[in-house]
Amino acid sequence: MKMKFGIKEVVAIGIGTALFVALTEVQIPLGFIPNTALQPRAALLAFLAAVFGPVVGGVVGLLGHAIGDALFYGSVWWSWVFPEAVFGIVVGVFAKKFAVKEGGFNGKAIVLFNIVQVVANVLAWIVVAPFLDIIIYAEPAAKVFAQGAWACLGNVIIIGILGTLITAGYSKIGAQSSSLEQED
Repeated sequence: MKMKFGIKEVVAIGIGTALFVALTEVQIPLGFIPNTALQPRAALLAFLAAVFGPVVGGVVGLLGHAIGDALFYGSVWWSWVFPEAVFGIVVGVFAKKFAVKEGGFNGKAIVLFNIVQVVANVLAWIVVAPFLDIIIYAEPAAKVFAQGAWACLGNVIIIGILGTLITAGYSKIGAQSSSLEQED
């Protein structure tokens, strides 16, 4: 897999991370499970990974979550930062298949995007996050697997709706008219 990394990707990391951090406080709590909520930042991360690939997805997930935790909560919960990066990387690996930049994000690409985001969410929030919670913080297994499952479900819903809409809109309108060009 040939990966292109240039000015557009650096700008995407900078802007994406800033937006991700800003969206940290935009959430709809899932009141019955502590510390879990519907978060639009998950849709932003899925979009960025689908457009710019695994490096951008991984870095925005890692930096955005870590900086957001540090700024808004006073400490970083690493067992949830790393899964965010895992999610961004997994979705980003399929960026070429989604054909977002080429304006081909429709039909089969949308179905693939949603299959990939579900698998990436399961891997990140039902596998990686709970195990890291147990290993790093000695959290009770029942608690962290419940939190992970609800975080996974919340992300699947918000990405399935908002992430799909943002990505489809960008593919249809914005992909062909990108204003980021390298100067001579």
